[in-house]
Amino acid sequence: MNYTIKKILFLTGTRADYGKMKSIMRAVDDTEQFEMFVFVTGMHMHTEYGYTCNEILKDGYKNVFMYINQRAGMGSAMDMILANTINGFSAYVHEIKPDLIIVHGDRLEALAATIVGAMNNTLVGHIEGGEVSGTIDESIRHAITKLAHIHFVANKESKKRIQQLGEHESRIRIIGSPDIDIMLSPNLPSWEDAKARYEIEFNEFGIAVFHPITTSYNNMSRYAKIFTESLLLSNKNFIIIHPNNDLGREFIVEEYDRLSKDKRFRIFASVRFEYFLTMLKQAGFIIGNSSAGIREASVYGIPAIDIGDRQQNRYVPGEDIKHCEYDSSTILKALDACVKKEVMGKSVYGSGKSKERFMTIIEDCDFWKTPLQKHFVDND
Repeated sequence: MNYTIKKILFLTGTRADYGKMKSIMRAVDDTEQFEMFVFVTGMHMHTEYGYTCNEILKDGYKNVFMYINQRAGMGSAMDMILANTINGFSAYVHEIKPDLIIVHGDRLEALAATIVGAMNNTLVGHIEGGEVSGTIDESIRHAITKLAHIHFVANKESKKRIQQLGEHESRIRIIGSPDIDIMLSPNLPSWEDAKARYEIEFNEFGIAVFHPITTSYNNMSRYAKIFTESLLLSNKNFIIIHPNNDLGREFIVEEYDRLSKDKRFRIFASVRFEYFLTMLKQAGFIIGNSSAGIREASVYGIPAIDIGDRQQNRYVPGEDIKHCEYDSSTILKALDACVKKEVMGKSVYGSGKSKERFMTIIEDCDFWKTPLQKHFVDND
């Protein structure tokens, strides 16, 4: 390739978005054509969320910058977190002058980075735009879409939604969901290794991941109690992973304290992505309101119980995904009906070739000629 080395800057603010981008980040870092930088912030930087910045450092990237964008327990001040992230990320962008900024999903940190890129004439690529869910996350995701210059989407449905937002088709590239690259890797830890690392004493269990719904803050205390009570009444074993740092998280964590001395429950602030995947493959089901129950679980044939409206519109309830409102009796019936399937590799979100597709796109010289000026495209 006959062009100068391009600087590519990835922003990660949560364990989830890092897992989603990890295969692509590794592919970029392993090439000589690009110089990769990683801006680490958000949940990664706090012990109450597992201090997962250490996991990123262990992965051995050369250029890692860590930035604290919030105080512990600051989950309610979403506007201030956004402002702080813009401030820190802007300073870093002006220092290293990247050619491309890559963000993922629908978190505040991704929105902050996209604002900085758009305001400083720096190309921004958005991974997994065009998807629908619930709460304010969906609005944030679509706002990122309108500010970003290139859209690396999971499937045709996402591409269509982005076109409905007035984006030109030439700016939309279907690459699949990058985390499936890792999910289908033969190099995941064994279940025995995962059991030893996380001191798990059972082999039959479900995974519980329940996040706050920011637009339902006034009800979160009640929702958290119903969810926790359902786990207690089920008499099943559970691996529980703490929620993200959104408004209302404190209610969920307080309820989990009731379970801490019960041997049926192993509770973690965070789990390294590869080990989480090993646990998911072993699990009998996943319950809560995490996107993992919609996306990752389907790849492994793991039944999911989705509660509430956080993932609203992201799936059609059916055999593999059961929808429940906040009612213990309904949740318990769904738990009793879970049947694990031995199906792997099938997903509407990709087939495990995302990093190859991503690299093919950015290795094309024409990619770097993408105009910074965007124009709204009317749909007939």
